[in-house]
Amino acid sequence: MNVIVVSAVCVYNQSGQLLTVRKRGTGKFMHPGGKPEAGENAAEAASRELLEEVGIDVAPADLEPLGVWHAVAANEEATTIEATVFTAPGIWEAHPSAEIAEIRWLDVTEPWPEDLAPLLTDHVLPALESPK
Repeated sequence: MNVIVVSAVCVYNQSGQLLTVRKRGTGKFMHPGGKPEAGENAAEAASRELLEEVGIDVAPADLEPLGVWHAVAANEEATTIEATVFTAPGIWEAHPSAEIAEIRWLDVTEPWPEDLAPLLTDHVLPALESPK
C-alpha cells in the first residue's frame, strides 16, 4: 500500500463553520492542504498550501497542531495518507484557486454530508467534537 504524507488545516468562518474544499476532478470534500515540497516541514507545507488553494495567509509558526492521523486517501486507489493537521487561529474568508474546484463551509454540529474525505469523518471531526 502506498503512503502519502500531507499537511492539512482546519479553518473557520465568522459563523464557526469549518472550511472544506473539493479539488478539480474529484468528488470528496477535505481540508485545504497537500504534500510538502522538498525541505518543507509539516507547518510550512500547510501554510503554503492554504495560501495557494484558498488565499489564506497564516505563518507556519501561527498554526496550532491538532493531530497526526493515518486515513484512507479520498482520491487515490490503494493509498493511505499520513496527515499532520493544524488549526488556523482566527476567522477567515476563502476563495478557491489553484486546483480547488469548490469550497464549502461545514456546520460541524449538523449531520455530516456523505461526500467528506475519510480523514475528516474518521479522525478530525471526532477530535474537534471531543472536549479539549
